[in-house]
Amino acid sequence: MGWLEDVQKIEQDIQDVEERVGTVPYYKRASLDKDVRKTIKEVKRIRKRGIFEGSLGIERAPAPGSIIPIGNLEGEISTKDEIWEHLMGNEVGMIGVCGMGGVGKTTIMKHVNNDLLTMSRFQKVIWVTVSYPLKVSELQRKIALAMGRTLPEEIMMRPAALMEMMGRVRFVLILDDVWDNFSLSDVGIPEPTLQNGCKVVITSRTAQVCNYLSCKIVKVQPLSAEESLNLFLSRVGHDVLQVAGLEEILKLIVEECAGLPLAIVVIAGGMKGEGEPNIVEWRNALNDLRQRVKSVNDMEENIFRRLRFSYDHLRDLEIQKCFLYCSLFREDYEFVREELIEGWIDEGLIHESEKRQDAYDRANGFLNRLEKNCLLEKTIDLFSNEVFKVHDVVRDMAIKSIGPEVGYMIKAGMKLTEVPNEHEWAIALNKVSLMDNYILKIPVGLTPKCLTLSTLILSNNPLTKIPESFLEDMSGLKVLDLSRTRIEALPSSISKLESLSALRLRGCQRLKCLPSLEKLVALKKLDLRRAAIEVVPQGMEMLASLEYLDLYCKNLKEIPTEILSKLSSLQYLVARNDWGSTSVKINLEEVAKLRKLEILECNFGDMQDFNYLLREFKIFQSFIAYQLLVGTKMDRKIGIDNPKDKCRLIISECDIGEECMVLPDKLQLLRIHKCKNISSSLSKIALLENATELGVCIISNCEETEYVVELDSSFSSSCKPVLDKLESLYLRGLPRLWALVRVERVATPPRVFSNLKALNIVTCSGMRKLLPLELLQTLQNLEAIDVVDCKQMEEIITSSDSDASSDKFTFTFPKLRRLWLIGLPQLKSICSAKGVMVCDSIENILIGLCPELKRIPMQLPLLDNGQPSPPPRLKQIYISKGSKEWWESVEWDHPNAKNILQPFVKFPS
Repeated sequence: MGWLEDVQKIEQDIQDVEERVGTVPYYKRASLDKDVRKTIKEVKRIRKRGIFEGSLGIERAPAPGSIIPIGNLEGEISTKDEIWEHLMGNEVGMIGVCGMGGVGKTTIMKHVNNDLLTMSRFQKVIWVTVSYPLKVSELQRKIALAMGRTLPEEIMMRPAALMEMMGRVRFVLILDDVWDNFSLSDVGIPEPTLQNGCKVVITSRTAQVCNYLSCKIVKVQPLSAEESLNLFLSRVGHDVLQVAGLEEILKLIVEECAGLPLAIVVIAGGMKGEGEPNIVEWRNALNDLRQRVKSVNDMEENIFRRLRFSYDHLRDLEIQKCFLYCSLFREDYEFVREELIEGWIDEGLIHESEKRQDAYDRANGFLNRLEKNCLLEKTIDLFSNEVFKVHDVVRDMAIKSIGPEVGYMIKAGMKLTEVPNEHEWAIALNKVSLMDNYILKIPVGLTPKCLTLSTLILSNNPLTKIPESFLEDMSGLKVLDLSRTRIEALPSSISKLESLSALRLRGCQRLKCLPSLEKLVALKKLDLRRAAIEVVPQGMEMLASLEYLDLYCKNLKEIPTEILSKLSSLQYLVARNDWGSTSVKINLEEVAKLRKLEILECNFGDMQDFNYLLREFKIFQSFIAYQLLVGTKMDRKIGIDNPKDKCRLIISECDIGEECMVLPDKLQLLRIHKCKNISSSLSKIALLENATELGVCIISNCEETEYVVELDSSFSSSCKPVLDKLESLYLRGLPRLWALVRVERVATPPRVFSNLKALNIVTCSGMRKLLPLELLQTLQNLEAIDVVDCKQMEEIITSSDSDASSDKFTFTFPKLRRLWLIGLPQLKSICSAKGVMVCDSIENILIGLCPELKRIPMQLPLLDNGQPSPPPRLKQIYISKGSKEWWESVEWDHPNAKNILQPFVKFPS
C-alpha cells in the first residue's frame, strides 16, 4: 500500500474526528480526546514513514492563526490604533475592548486579528468566541484546537497542560464576547508579561469583566455622522444618491441608527432588499424607524428597536418565522446550510411541496434574503467550512420580538443541570429549547401539561432516560429532537404522539430499540443516523407520510421486504452502515418504485444488483443527490471527499467482468477500488454517456488496469464530452498502468481531458512515461501534477522522435500551481533536453528522492534587463532533507535561476 494512500486514510479519519468535534456534547469529549490522540499518534507514524529511504519529509510550520473574512473597516480607526499600540508596546499585557452590543467591538478585533497575521512578532494568534454562559472546558478545548494540540482526559490536568503548551509560544489570545468573570490560571492561560511577550485581548459589553481581569480598557464609541453615512452607503450602494430628494431622507435614516455599526449594517441591508430606491418607500421607512426609537432611553432597548425595524421590513411572515426559528439555538451556534433548511422543513415553515428540491430552492431563497438583510451572517468555522451565524445582539432582538404571549421557552446553552420545574411549563407553551445543557435526568412523575407544545429540543444533553409520564400531556407535539443524548430507549408514551411529524435521534449511540411507531401516521422525518439499533423499528411500514428516513446505523443488517414499498412519500433515504461492514440488505425493486425519492444513500452487494437497478429502472434523473456504494466491503482508504460532489458512485472489491457497467445520471464522482477484470480502459468498462457531470475519477489498487482511456476506431464520440468535463483524475496502486491514453488504429485521435485540473499518480510502479507531448495541447487547465512513489518513472513529458530532432521547443502550463515529484528513483528528466516548461502560475514545487534528475526545464519570467525573476506567485520550493548537494548540482534553463530562487528553497526535516 502506498504512503500517500495512508495519508489519504488518515485525512479521512481526521475529517471524521472534525465532524464529531462540532457535534458531540461535552460529556463525550473525553472519549473524543482519546480518539484525537490516537489519530495524532498515527499521523506521526505516517510522517515517519514519509521520510522514505532518502529521508524525504515535509515539516511545515504550524499556521500562526486563521484569516477571518471581513469587509473594510469604516471608522473606528483611532480605536483600532489604540489597541494596536498596546499590542505592539511592552507596558500592557491585558487589553479590554468594551462597548455596548452592536458598536463594532468584534469587527475591529477581526481586522486586528488579520493584521497580526501579516507580521512575525507573534508566533500564534488565537481567536475564540466565548459567549454566554462561559464554559471553561469549552474554552480550553477551543484554545487547544487552535494550537493544534489536544488536552488530557482528566479535567484537573487540563489547566496545567494548556499552560504548558501555550507557554512555548509568544501568542496573542483574543477572547470575543466575554460575559462572565473568570481566572486565567483556572483555564490554563499564561499571564502576559514583559518577559514572555504575550497578549490577551477581551471584548465585552461590560467593563466589569475587563476590570476583574485587570485589563487596560479601550472604549469603543459609536461612529461619527460621516463614518455612519459612509458605512451605510457602502452597504446600500452609492447609486441611491442619484435619486432626486433621497439624500436628505437617507441622512436622516442614518442619523436614527445612532452611530451603531450593527444597526447601520442591518438597516442598510433591509433597505437594499426593498429593490429600486423609491422616495415614498424610504420616507415611510424613516417614519417607521422614528416611531420605533421614540422615547426609548435604555441603550439595549434602543438598538433592539432599530434591529426590529429591519426584521419587520422583511414583510414576509414565512421568512420572519424562519428567522425566529434560529433563536431556538444557543448563542453563536453555527448553522450548516442543509441543517438549517431541514430544520425549517421539519417545523413546517416552508410551504408543502411535492419535491424536496423545490423546498430546498425556496428555503435557499429565504436564507439568501436573510443574509442580504444582514440578519444572518455567513462566516467560516474552525475547519474552514461555510456556516451561518446570528449576531448575539440580533438573536437577543429575535427573542425579544417573539414575546411571552407566543409561548417560547428558550434556555439553550444555559448550563442547566435539570429541566425546568413543572410550574415553568405553561399550558400555552409552543416551543421549548433546552439544547446544549448538562441535563442528566428528567424527574419521574414530571408531567408538564403542554397540550399546545409543538417543538421540544433536548439535543446535546447527557440525558439517559425519559420517564413515561413526561410526554403524556404533549399530544400536540410535532417536532421532538433528542439528538446526541445518551438515551438507551424511548418511553412507550411516544407512541401516543399522533401529531408528531419529526423525530430526530441523530447521534444517539446508545439507543438500541424504539417502541412501535405504527400510530405515528403523521410522521414525516425519522432520523436515526448513528444510533445503535440492530433492526428497523416495529410498525415502520405504517408510516405512509414519511418523507425522510436516515438509517445510517452501524449495527443494522437489513430492511425487511415490503416495508419500503409502503413508504410511498419517501423523498430522502439513507440505508447503509459503516464503511468496513457488509451492506445493509434492501429490496432494490422496492427502492426503484419510490417515485418521489430524490436523495439516496445505500449499499449494493455486487455489480449485478447495481446494473440491474440502473438498466431496469430510470430513477436517478430527478435526484438531488446520491451516494451509491457497490461491493460487499467498503475500504475507508479510498476517501477523497468534496462536499460539492453530491452524486457519487463507489465500487469496491467487485468483479467488473465483461459486461459494461452502467453509470447513473448526474454522476459527479466515480471511485473504482480493488476491482477485477478491468485491464481495459474506463471508456471500455463503463457506459459514460449518462455521466455528463462527472468531475472526479479515482481508480485505485486495481492490479490489472493498464490505461485509462483507449482512443481507437470504437471510441464513442459521446464519451468525449464526459472526459472533457473531468476535473480531477487520481490513479493509485496500479502496478500495470503504463499510459493514461492508449491510441490505436486512429489517424487523428480526439483530444480528451481538456478541463483536467488535478492529475495525481501514486504507486504506479510499471509506468515509465507520464504525458505524451501531443496530449499537453489539451491539458491547458492543469493546476496540480503529483507523481509519487512510481519506481520506474523515467520521464514526465514525453516527446516524439520528430520533436527530439527539432530545435528547442516550449510547452506551457498556464494554470499550473503545484508540481510534486516524490520517490521517483529512475526519473531522468522532466522532459527532453530541448524542451522548456513555462508555468508562470506556479506556487509550490516539491522534489524528493529523484537522484537521477539533473535538470529543471522551467523557463523563468525575464525582466527588462534580460535577467530572470521568480514566478510571481511562487511561495516555496521543497527539497528533501540531505539533498542540498543535489540542489547545487541540478541545472536550470537560465544560469542565474538558482540564485534567484534560493530564497524560496526549503530543506525541511
